[in-house]
Amino acid sequence: MTYDYDVVVIGSGPGGEGAAMNLSKAGKRVAMVERSAQVGGSCTHSGTIPSKMLRHSVQLINDYRHNPLFARTSQQFRPEYPDLLKAAGQVIQQQVATRYRYYDRNRVTLLQGQAEFESAEQLCIRKTDGSSTQVSAKNFVIATGSRPYHPPDMDFSDVRIHDSDSILSLRKTPSSICIYGAGVIGCEYASIFSHLGLKVDLINTRDRLMSFLDDEITDALSYHLSNEGATVRNNEEYDRVESSAEAVILHLKSGKQIRADILLWANGRSGNSADMGLSAIGVEINPRQQIVVNENFQTALAHIYALGDVIGPPGLASASYDQGRFVGAMIANGKSDWHLVQDVPTGIYTLPEISSIGRSERELTEACVPYEVGRAKFSSIARAQITGHTVGMLKILFHRETLEILGIHCFGEQASEIIHIGQAIMSQSGSANSIRYFAETTFNYPTMAEAWRTAALNGLNRLS
Repeated sequence: MTYDYDVVVIGSGPGGEGAAMNLSKAGKRVAMVERSAQVGGSCTHSGTIPSKMLRHSVQLINDYRHNPLFARTSQQFRPEYPDLLKAAGQVIQQQVATRYRYYDRNRVTLLQGQAEFESAEQLCIRKTDGSSTQVSAKNFVIATGSRPYHPPDMDFSDVRIHDSDSILSLRKTPSSICIYGAGVIGCEYASIFSHLGLKVDLINTRDRLMSFLDDEITDALSYHLSNEGATVRNNEEYDRVESSAEAVILHLKSGKQIRADILLWANGRSGNSADMGLSAIGVEINPRQQIVVNENFQTALAHIYALGDVIGPPGLASASYDQGRFVGAMIANGKSDWHLVQDVPTGIYTLPEISSIGRSERELTEACVPYEVGRAKFSSIARAQITGHTVGMLKILFHRETLEILGIHCFGEQASEIIHIGQAIMSQSGSANSIRYFAETTFNYPTMAEAWRTAALNGLNRLS
């Protein structure tokens, strides 16, 4: 059979882009199908980029207010939420333009429309004007991402009820917000809005914030959110929502009633697998609308791959991009000469940031691993004192006998950048992965990277 393309990639977010670029460089004829008007996926348009730009703007405001040079005027500065969102528009367009250049330079054909499988080897691409196009391919890569989960009994058309997409379209600044769900998205927005001076209630369905993180880090986050005026309510579950012209009230099963200007539902996401005809051709979908794949990201049909958020965790743009590159190599060569890393660094953009890699103290304790801890408090780091970002710490967990680094946890400004120095050392084999590297390496002064030496020396001193 003669195919129109060697590979058709569905979805132009980080995962789809990674696959398309790798396949094109391998000499394959590649088409990219995107249902939205512009490439980039939700990562660029409604998720990572706009929310992190919003966070950056709030950070700038916070720094301005706490800078003694502007003490006379800083408290009078009250930016409106929609104005902060506008700042993200320029960055989004720069990202989109960059990606169009990538596709043009690598001769990837862009097809706009909703993709639906007519058979296991043919797609129908339906455009917004009602027309459609049929394309065939030897292989397909589904990288359609995810969307916020909507409980069936909640009306998201109500102007007071929002998800993590629509919260980026608010037309006025609320005075209070109730956030249901204390995962990554919920904690990020709780941090953003509390720093803007809103009354924030963060409803957590578990006994602690983001229990996948190290306990000491989440304790620090809880304290910092509380210090900024946010109220964290653990072990709560929603019963119903009542909305009126004046306010929205979240009724909890414990009997509590949380009243706010708006409600942000941030509890779970669903895979974007609907309306693609996948079940009809034999591709398995789980109850969360996520596509089921094997270790090589193949679906029940071996020539159809799926990756990124549409298959579930970890739900990170960085991991999705690497999965895309891996799948591209598998299709092009039948194998990949590199493997996806097992320890993916976590980056959480609260104020301040959180990042971690490797195991936590809880995990090491449960596994009976003899470990020690090295800490560096940012309050003692010269660069942090200069910038005024003294909240936070770097924490290194290492084996008491071999000195192998077992886990790294960071809470503070630039945590998502700082973590990569440790990631590089953790990836080394044998004695090269040792806390002594940080104790014996010269770091520029003053830098935040100096925290590595401080933490390493702190840890090694605990052994003597």
